[in-house]
Amino acid sequence: MISFKVNGVARQYEGDLEKDLLSYLRNELHLTAAKDGCSGEGVCGACTVHINGKAKLACRTKIGKLQDAEIVTLEGLETFRKETLAKTMVNNGAVQCGFCTPGFIMKADSLLRSNPNPTPDEIQKGLKSNICRCTGYKKIESAILEAADHLQNNQEVDLITTTGKLGEPQIKYGAYETALGDRRFVADYFFENMGFAALKFSDYPKAKVLKIDSSDAEKLEGVWRIFTKKDVPGSNKIGLIRPDWSLMIGEGEITHYIGNVIAGVVAESEEIARKAVDLIKIEYEVLTPVTDVFEALKDENRVHEQYSNHIDTSVSKIGDSEKAFAEADFIVEHRYETQRIEHAFMEVEAAIALPVDDGIELLSESQGIYEDRRQVSEILGIDEEKVRVRLIPNGGGFGGKEDLSIQGHTALFAYLLQKPVKLVLTRQESIKVHPKRHPVFMDFKVGATKEGKLTAVKLEAYGDTGAYMSVGTKVLERVAGHATGGYFVPNVDINAKTIYTNNIPCGAMRGFGANQAVFGLESAIDEICEMAGFDRWQFRFDNALEDGLSTGTGQTVYQVGVKECLLQLKEPFYNNKYVGLAAGIKNSGVGNGMNDESDCIITIVSPEKVILKHGWTEMGQGVNTVAVQMLCEETGIDPEIIEVQIDTEAGIKTGMTTSSRATALLGNSIIDSAKEFKKDLENSTLEKLVGRTYRGRFVCDWTTKPGSGKENPIIHYSYGYAAQLVVLNDEGKIDTVYAAHDAGRIVNPIMYEGQIEGAVHMGVGYALTEDLPMKDGYLISDKYKDLGILRTTETPKIVVLPVEVADSVGAHGVKGIGEIGLVPTAGAVANALYQFDKIRRFKLPLMRK
Repeated sequence: MISFKVNGVARQYEGDLEKDLLSYLRNELHLTAAKDGCSGEGVCGACTVHINGKAKLACRTKIGKLQDAEIVTLEGLETFRKETLAKTMVNNGAVQCGFCTPGFIMKADSLLRSNPNPTPDEIQKGLKSNICRCTGYKKIESAILEAADHLQNNQEVDLITTTGKLGEPQIKYGAYETALGDRRFVADYFFENMGFAALKFSDYPKAKVLKIDSSDAEKLEGVWRIFTKKDVPGSNKIGLIRPDWSLMIGEGEITHYIGNVIAGVVAESEEIARKAVDLIKIEYEVLTPVTDVFEALKDENRVHEQYSNHIDTSVSKIGDSEKAFAEADFIVEHRYETQRIEHAFMEVEAAIALPVDDGIELLSESQGIYEDRRQVSEILGIDEEKVRVRLIPNGGGFGGKEDLSIQGHTALFAYLLQKPVKLVLTRQESIKVHPKRHPVFMDFKVGATKEGKLTAVKLEAYGDTGAYMSVGTKVLERVAGHATGGYFVPNVDINAKTIYTNNIPCGAMRGFGANQAVFGLESAIDEICEMAGFDRWQFRFDNALEDGLSTGTGQTVYQVGVKECLLQLKEPFYNNKYVGLAAGIKNSGVGNGMNDESDCIITIVSPEKVILKHGWTEMGQGVNTVAVQMLCEETGIDPEIIEVQIDTEAGIKTGMTTSSRATALLGNSIIDSAKEFKKDLENSTLEKLVGRTYRGRFVCDWTTKPGSGKENPIIHYSYGYAAQLVVLNDEGKIDTVYAAHDAGRIVNPIMYEGQIEGAVHMGVGYALTEDLPMKDGYLISDKYKDLGILRTTETPKIVVLPVEVADSVGAHGVKGIGEIGLVPTAGAVANALYQFDKIRRFKLPLMRK
């Protein structure tokens, strides 16, 4: 027996002394502020607690080592210190998804106890054990500096209050509860009589499953049931665009990648479920996978028997590029390669399903709850109306939570058992299951005249979309559509191919193909400038898009902010020695001939409560805060009385939270809903409007499918624009990134800065160190520590330079900023490194050993 105290309460433990403290705190005591971000690797800091007054990682601490220990979690931290740190975090915009925040608060508290007045450098060093994927760390560091002052002087902190209108630093919706650890993520929920699930994954990227033997697993005490493909009552095939993804691989079928699920187990505990999974024996006929895109193109070894490995080619041809190249004075031609990237969101995939009457209720962290509903209903073979999906705001997405991952399995298990079921992946499982950023091979050819004008771009791009299509064709569509970046190029010849392999699938990730293309283009532009002796800033400015010019898709654009962004960078460009420059654009909205739409419902419950329902996913970017501010702007009501709900029960079908579109579309639907609301408020009060409901809707249905041949095509309703400058120090390390970004209209200045800082951090990591290499269909490493994510001490200074060129479609002029923040970064980094060492780099990551 081990005796210790948790938050001042005496506890005695009898059981496995090798159990980690985090599992005990979360699963037995239901103290869930400490999070599991790395599944025992001890590299993310999300599980930080205090043990005998020292900050320790709960995931690496064995209970057998805790005799007479004093353990304090965030729930038990002294109220004044906890609230001070949480409030400064919130006021400084340091809470985005918030999954990592409790760990940072515990680490910061420990740091400030040992060093009450730290310098910024000491704070950076003190936090290097903790990872944040959202913020870029800068606002966390400033929050801790501010908290130190308040704690030293015993001064309370008040949360910022505003009218909630546009342009004000309204605190992020739900941020304070999240910082305190009170707001639950999916894995933090527990229900009575709930079962715990685990999955059996394929041992091979390509193999025929001959036999599934679960007899030993079934005998294990505590196992409720084993599931295989034969238990699926509806469709076993799912997918966002093409239904090619098998929920489970059955006997006689062929696996397509190492993340395929062959069986599932539900048991009375996760520990038992995982033991049972290990007892399931699979007999295979091992086959040879195809893992090289160029080999896959030969179509001799198909990933899917019924589909060609060459899924699609996105084409854009304008003018006469061959003639333009023949007449060009300068031509650069190279192959550029980008790598596979893991999203590395702090919260791994988790889902809980509960049987309700003859249907199912699903707690989901997905980026599209209505897509969850559709696919789950198909799996179960029931009407969509019998599937209710409640969004639990997630711990980061970045595109990686668009595809159905484990929601279908969880719903299936709960539906058949008629009991609640929870399924949570380990970090290592997460890394091998969900789609990644596409590796893309890009053969670029760029031409210019001696007068300094770009004349032609030719691109042949090959994207490895892995075992399933996901949204791969759309990503390569964006590679093609953004291949001319932020510049006007009169002649283009672009082909971007989407190709199946037996690698991990690739799909949506922040930037969605634009950053791959811009890396190649901007590298080539810098080489042309050197070849011709052009001024690098002036050449970009002279060729930049402006109103009335067209993109590489042929779309004429207006309200263009590229030149304004470049002007913001002019002074630091000429005042520093080793600098790299790049510009970029990023579409807002899915477009391409598809509708972009949004609905909302506003209900007056009482004078103190107004419910705003929408269908977009809150994943740290602040869409719920935007919703609140848009409603306050329109009506003048108090932001404190607004409650935001996201639930399919509302019946307002919404697409994926993707393509940097939620702010513009949701804002427009709120404006629409507020028309009658405002009129009623002019002649009445909230008290008299109790019970009233107002609905709003906005639809963009005027975009054009690429290659349609339509004159003056509108591929997307809007674009975001940016330019970035990377400055190196005398040792060749990145000192500062200047990021000028056109937001159209800045809804919330703190959130705007936070989005750009976080994107720049991700972009610098993408450029320098991040990678997820595979060999023969297997991961080289499935460890979080090997992903190459930059820590506090490795993240450069980031200077955000706001630009506002109002958009005619976006609500109140807004443009999307969620993705554009990292589109120019890799190109700017590569160009800066060349200025330092004169080595041209054609492959990302640029500095990975």
